[in-house]
Amino acid sequence: MGNDPAMGNDPIAPPRLAATVLLLRDGEDGMEVFMVVRHHEIDFASGALVFPGGRVDPGDHDIAADPALYPNADGHDGTALRVAAIRETFEECGVLLARPRGSGALVDALRLRAIEAAHGAALLAGTTSFAAMLNAEDLVLAPDQLVAFAHWITPVRISKRFDTHFFLAVAPADQIAIHDGSESVDSTWISPRAAIAETEAGRYKLVFPTEMNLKKLGRHANTDAAIAAARAGKVVTVLPEPVKAEENGVRYLRLPLEAGYGGEVFEVKNPPSIR
Repeated sequence: MGNDPAMGNDPIAPPRLAATVLLLRDGEDGMEVFMVVRHHEIDFASGALVFPGGRVDPGDHDIAADPALYPNADGHDGTALRVAAIRETFEECGVLLARPRGSGALVDALRLRAIEAAHGAALLAGTTSFAAMLNAEDLVLAPDQLVAFAHWITPVRISKRFDTHFFLAVAPADQIAIHDGSESVDSTWISPRAAIAETEAGRYKLVFPTEMNLKKLGRHANTDAAIAAARAGKVVTVLPEPVKAEENGVRYLRLPLEAGYGGEVFEVKNPPSIR
């Protein structure tokens, strides 16, 4: 990539392709989303409340190209992104959006426990791969469970950049989501409004895109409404642009109005990272 004249001779870091999943369920007080707290020693978004997700790996492209592992009858775009979204969700919170080959139902809790017992330690140690696990267990991914929700690219002035696609997915009713204890140290099912309120109260930390996507998600009372709106809507790429700060030093970013965040210019209280 070229250089930004406003940045002198510093090169613009290319963004890394990534995928993130907003797992949803309906609780007693309305829709909830699953979130994890990043480990404080992680170099990206340390200590922040985030959605499960991460970078697209080379192996994700291989899985996406294998019809035995990745059915693409519906013509999903961004296949490797969807593979990464499913893989990261399994690795970070133990939820597996996959089906036994020939079945229309997702993996149930009993089967999932057996899969984790057989492959969890090796996956964590890096001695086996996600593809090897799928083949060994005769599983097929369920990309149809993912609904495109948002697309954010980290601003060019930030050295560590991501090109992140956000997906919605209804959590399988009998699978238990829990943090991995490695990259994330805590987890919670929480309503979007509660996540924002508890951040304002100082209990949590949110990076800017997470906060904005929680606000967008929080317009819907239940999972059916959120999924229906995402299916009907158009995902508009957001590359936040800095707006000249006011005299008091407050920072602002401009987002595309058509991206659906209810405005164009927003005060940035939290880091403009992606997750």
